Order: sequence, then structure tokens, then C-alpha cells
Amino acid sequence: MQEVLLALVAGFLVGMLFSAIKLPIPAPPVLSGIMGIVGVYLGGVGYQWIVARFFS
Repeated sequence: MQEVLLALVAGFLVGMLFSAIKLPIPAPPVLSGIMGIVGVYLGGVGYQWIVARFFS
């Protein structure tokens, strides 16, 4: 849980900094960006599950 909070605070600070110096926020569009992150996570979990299930 501490990692999640630290990531949230770091992201918030980066967003504030980029906005303050008038740069575009370094993030993909909201929904597609979130779905991309979820897809990467599920792919990693799925790979570990397949390896553990069929190759161990």
C-alpha cells in the first residue's frame, strides 16, 4: 500500500510541475492509458500463471 501512495504522490507532483512550466502532461489519454496499463499488468500475471501451470 505504501508503494501505491508513493506512486500517487510522485505522479501528482510531476503533474503539478509539468503544468507549472507549461508542458503537456506526460501521460496517454485517460481511458486508453489506463486500459493499456491494465493490459500490461494482466499480461504479466497471465504469463506467470501459464508458466507455473504448464511448465513447472
